[in-house]
Amino acid sequence: MSATERTDGSRPETPGRENADVPALRVVVADDQAVVREGIVMLLGLLPGVEVVGAARDGEEAVALTAEFRPDVVLMDLRMPRCDGVEATRRIHERHPGTEVVVLTTYADDDSLFPALRAGARGYLTKDAGGEEILRALRDVTDGRAGLSPTVQRRLIEQLLEAPAGPSVPPAEGLTERETEVIALVADGLSNQEIASRLRISTATVKTHINNLFAKTGVRDRAQAVRYAYQHGLVRPPGGRVT
Repeated sequence: MSATERTDGSRPETPGRENADVPALRVVVADDQAVVREGIVMLLGLLPGVEVVGAARDGEEAVALTAEFRPDVVLMDLRMPRCDGVEATRRIHERHPGTEVVVLTTYADDDSLFPALRAGARGYLTKDAGGEEILRALRDVTDGRAGLSPTVQRRLIEQLLEAPAGPSVPPAEGLTERETEVIALVADGLSNQEIASRLRISTATVKTHINNLFAKTGVRDRAQAVRYAYQHGLVRPPGGRVT
């Protein structure tokens, strides 16, 4: 399959799918190494409920395929020619908010991790991830959660705890008790639907609370909300450490 060729959508149903009526997650794969790209496409083709709709050789093609096919997720390598994965993620996040980006890369260092997350990636895996871990990350990001490997989660929390609390995020005044509960559950990684179930309210009400608390705290997205919650003691970090 060429880099920009659309894959055959007539793949047979995968045995064991819980609900054949649920649409498959539509995925674009972006990696500059042909053998890696084709291997990922083959692996995804074996996963239940996943359909690969295109594959790109670099970030430019990833952005173009996203505009053409409007996939649910782009599985993005970082270090590619012409347009790297961080810049491609930024463009997709800005132009196609309905598409999530999960980074799949060899690198888990801070110089790769944090620029990708700041650019809008909702998931970050290294290439030693197995099929189940990749599938879980794809489902997590489309359900509103972060799709992060355990190693990346630990590093992200460490960075949040190490970062000094500064004036960039003003203290929240006037957060209601419900809004405080919601931001704490966001920080725990729950999706809007899971928060609604936990609090016994509708998903629309959850969205209203999130919009209100974003306005009150000055955060712009869920990643910043997580940081805010840790910095202001609304959730307790793993191990009981207090910031």
